[in-house]
Amino acid sequence: MKVLTTLVPWAPLVARVLVGGMFVMSGMDKVTNFTAVVAFAGSAGLPSPGVAVAIAIAVEVLAGLSVLLGYRIFWGAVALAVFTVIVSFVFHGDFTDQMQQIIFTKNMGIVATLLYMMRFGSGKLSIEK
Repeated sequence: MKVLTTLVPWAPLVARVLVGGMFVMSGMDKVTNFTAVVAFAGSAGLPSPGVAVAIAIAVEVLAGLSVLLGYRIFWGAVALAVFTVIVSFVFHGDFTDQMQQIIFTKNMGIVATLLYMMRFGSGKLSIEK
């Protein structure tokens, strides 16, 4: 149990790095593959797919950095939670497809983590502390 007690203070940092880092990487991937991502977004029926992808990049990178660094984490987590719920319904809302159900459920797990961060903050090891 002493090992767990020693590791617990690091848990918020690990969570922030994993979740925030995932969104930052996803946003940067959209930057490097912008044309293909816009084409995909257009094929999904999004209006103004170029604008939608640009907004997605801004949300993922800026809010992802907020969570990753633990700076104004409440607002970063809110932005990412709302973004993830919307994206989940738009791109993974076909519940007749088992793979889409799995992705949707995984995304809701990420939303749950973000809600937890909203409630309990960034932990001791963050920019704000």
